[in-house]
Amino acid sequence: MPASAPPRHNQKLSIALVFVCTILGAAAQILMKSGASSTEASGPLALIAAIFTNWHLFAGYALYGLSTVVLIIALKYGQLSILYPVIALTYVWVTILSVVLYNETLNPFKLIGLTTVVLGVAVLGRGLQRSAPPPDEDPGYPHEVPMA
Repeated sequence: MPASAPPRHNQKLSIALVFVCTILGAAAQILMKSGASSTEASGPLALIAAIFTNWHLFAGYALYGLSTVVLIIALKYGQLSILYPVIALTYVWVTILSVVLYNETLNPFKLIGLTTVVLGVAVLGRGLQRSAPPPDEDPGYPHEVPMA
């Protein structure tokens, strides 16, 4: 049986943690791009081995690991249907960073896509505000669900 929705203050913390995940994920992808571009590995196995010898690749994967740990903490206290779409903001940060750091082009289709992602996350955020219980009501959510 699914657990009850968490208290609102935990939902806000969860959203903040997932937002941190998006930044960590974007940084990880930029580091991996940098590492993949600078390595002289010629095939898939050599590229996998380069993860342990190229600090950009290693740091990128380490940030992904850290992002996963932060996401697990966020998921404990938040609603998956709200939190997971926020991860889509990673696309926004990666696109901005790729334009700034790698001089990639930003065309109208990318702008429309990014705008759609941002608007989608904003709509979900508004939905969270409307569905949350009033601050003075304590629905008595358990912090731990007993194992049966």
